Amino acid sequence: MLVSKEWLNEFVRVNVPVEALAEKITRSGIEVEEITDYTKDIKNLVVGHVLTKEKHPDADKLNVTTVDVGDETLQIVCGAPNVEAGQYVIVCKPGGRLPGGIKIKRAKLRGVESNGMICSLGELGIPKNLVPEQYETGIFHFPEEVTPGTDALEALFLADGVMEFGLTPNRADAMSMLGSAYEVSALYEEEMEFPEAELEEAGNAADALAIKIDDAEASPYYAARVVRDVVIKPSPTWMQMRLIKAGVRPINNVVDVSNYVMMELGQPLHMFDADQIGSQKIVVRYARDGETMTTLDDKERVLTSEDIVITNGTAPIALAGVMGGDFSEVTADTKNVVIESALFNPVNVRKTSRQTGLRSEASSRFEKGVAPERVNMALDRAAFLLQEHAAGNVLAGIVSAGELPALEKSVQITTDEVNNLIGFDLSNTEIKNIFERLGFDSQVDGDAFNVHVPSRRGDITIKEDLIEEIARIYGYDELPSTLPVTNTNKRVGLTAYQTKRRAVKSLLEGLGLNQAITYALVSEEKAQQFTAKEHETVKLMMPMSADHAVLRQSLLPHLIDAVQYNNARQMKDVALYEIGNVFHGRGAEQPVEVEQLAGIITGQFSATEWQGKVEPVDFFVVKGIVEALGEKLSVQFSYVRAELSDLHPGRSAQVLLNGEVVGVIGQLHPLVERAHDLKDTYAFELNLQRILEETSAVKYHLIPKFPGISRDIALEVDRQRATGELIDIIMQADNKYLQRATVFDVYEGEHIADDKKSVAIRMEFLNPDETLKDEDIQPIVDQVLDNLTQAGAKLRG
Repeated sequence: MLVSKEWLNEFVRVNVPVEALAEKITRSGIEVEEITDYTKDIKNLVVGHVLTKEKHPDADKLNVTTVDVGDETLQIVCGAPNVEAGQYVIVCKPGGRLPGGIKIKRAKLRGVESNGMICSLGELGIPKNLVPEQYETGIFHFPEEVTPGTDALEALFLADGVMEFGLTPNRADAMSMLGSAYEVSALYEEEMEFPEAELEEAGNAADALAIKIDDAEASPYYAARVVRDVVIKPSPTWMQMRLIKAGVRPINNVVDVSNYVMMELGQPLHMFDADQIGSQKIVVRYARDGETMTTLDDKERVLTSEDIVITNGTAPIALAGVMGGDFSEVTADTKNVVIESALFNPVNVRKTSRQTGLRSEASSRFEKGVAPERVNMALDRAAFLLQEHAAGNVLAGIVSAGELPALEKSVQITTDEVNNLIGFDLSNTEIKNIFERLGFDSQVDGDAFNVHVPSRRGDITIKEDLIEEIARIYGYDELPSTLPVTNTNKRVGLTAYQTKRRAVKSLLEGLGLNQAITYALVSEEKAQQFTAKEHETVKLMMPMSADHAVLRQSLLPHLIDAVQYNNARQMKDVALYEIGNVFHGRGAEQPVEVEQLAGIITGQFSATEWQGKVEPVDFFVVKGIVEALGEKLSVQFSYVRAELSDLHPGRSAQVLLNGEVVGVIGQLHPLVERAHDLKDTYAFELNLQRILEETSAVKYHLIPKFPGISRDIALEVDRQRATGELIDIIMQADNKYLQRATVFDVYEGEHIADDKKSVAIRMEFLNPDETLKDEDIQPIVDQVLDNLTQAGAKLRG
């Protein structure tokens, strides 16, 4: 909805800049999305009176005019085909400026001096689709006399700012100037003025027209007025410009009146040429399946039984609430007019509008529901404007059929209910004052209110709606600030779990991974991928699509999609992690949510081209990230080779914590990589919730004062034996000096049997109290070697 401040002043005068007005309206709950300032970049624009017009001596399409601009007469060369002597036009004087940074200077055009410019509406920034047809290819000229030298923006009603309201569907009341004025009146506590509608009636409209409604569900109320002897001509400037500012193109005075009243009061109207209707009666009914009519856009429409039509008793002459028929439209030859104002079923109007592709200002209002209190008011206002600006003779009375619904509804509320819900401490008097500002009558009985809500506010039906209105008008900024009530005076901060989760995120980002946030919904196919255990899936009852129909049980499927998306856009090195919940179904019970951590890496983990080195990601890079995580959280992971359906059979493992499986790690299965067009891609997924629960406080040890000793051994073992088993056997030695055992080399090939491999292990020893000697550690080494020999390992060389 486009709301002109100049037009708004007709109803409620608020002497504040349009920017301040827009800010206040936005803070009350109706967002002002944009403000259009029609004065921006315009300078030295006045009204001019064209005194003479002559052909340019050296140009067929140019005219030389003399124009009275009040304090002087200017010679201006003009190329517009519609310029004529006697017109009152818009002139930009020398030294002036137009939108777009156009500066007007004295110049010579084909040897003839030109002092200024006669302007079109387009040159003032008016969109082409809103310029009246008669001015579309030429200059604008005022339809009435204007004093030369007058500020042209004032004369054009363009010294104005227009606000664009971003209305939610429930605020249909603000889809009119009067509705917007009610809002501003309530915010500023200013009196409202209502549009004039004093009629001079003669004759009897009921003798000229009869109305019948066949189905009250289609139209509960239909009314009309008859106006005779109208004179078709352009609307006055003020009406044309207000329509333009509202986003409506002016046509002629009769059609413009219907659009003007619609924008003013919010009640759509339709003007019929009374002599072309084909009868003296109007019948409102549902269309018959297959029935046809030609609408104003010259297209034949095939109707259905859900369309509401206005007929002359036989044939449709209009699609109710959407568009009129071609043969009954107002033309330059129209003399007698029937003005329609009605209530139509919003659902049917919406269906017809969608089916026909005809969406208009009228249909958008009918779809949301119009106010019964405005139906007859709009008829009187339109008849008055035709009387004033089309020389129309208004026949006495409104011809109608059906019954108007209730013009107001009652809602009960108490002061305590208001204050308890929104936290204010308002008195009865303050609450009643707000209702009066909103235009709601109310009766007070103690602390109880009986509020009469007018039909224009169809969004208010229950007490909570009234409380919202009170909060809006009193001001959301006035809501008191309060601290949460707690049972402790201790400082509030992060929980231990949150602190550890943040430490995990900080570590991963420091290692070069970027955080991703993906959908919790996956397809049925992906629901159980990468899961170590099978769980029941949780399906949505009404999914938006098959790709988002089931709650995920792993974070990896969508992370793989993210890598694929980046690879397809030339991002070959991708390292992502995500922390999120997975969901395990439990039949009719609520599913179990578990917080997990997953990571995925492909390409080069650390690009070092400047050193001439290329280091692609491998299993040990990802394992190193998991190890760093364990070290950060002071937990010790172990790894067991495992074959998982979605991971590489020879490059994957389960991650264990205290003997319990808490995750998986490995390369994606070649088939998965091929399906997603990926190169070698490695991933891990951990039960973060279980790991963080196991994490205890970090224990620190003094830096040892004495050096340690290391011993290296090489063992020949079966090729299929896990090296982790050898480390476990070594660490089982009952001695406090043995600190660590790590594998530093694995050899398979020449000088060793085909089914064997050589594993080199370094053992590290330390005594924090004194320097170790060889004789101190030799018994430990001997014990370790005995244990390894008993386990089938053979010491090499």
